[in-house]
Amino acid sequence: MEAPNLNYIKKLSGGDSDFEDKLISVIKMEFPIECEAFKENISQNNYQEAAQNVHKLKHKISILGLERSYFLADEFENDLKNEDPSRKGEFDEVLNHISAFLETI
Repeated sequence: MEAPNLNYIKKLSGGDSDFEDKLISVIKMEFPIECEAFKENISQNNYQEAAQNVHKLKHKISILGLERSYFLADEFENDLKNEDPSRKGEFDEVLNHISAFLETI
């Protein structure tokens, strides 16, 4: 599995460490909330709401440099809109990987 990284954040910041810290702080604050909302909606088979959760999470996946995982999230979002949660296991792995990474930064 590809590894999350801060390359995009560093590029975006242009070397402004305060900006980097603020962006990382926002991601660390929002990510667990968005994950929990996704887990709640998917467990209740609220696939349309879960698709919206995935859409929000997709942006953080992209910011953390996870190109293949972004593609998976995009496909999973579309699947959920069609009431198909079959990629849930793969998506859960991505979320767990990101959660572990965020604990280290």
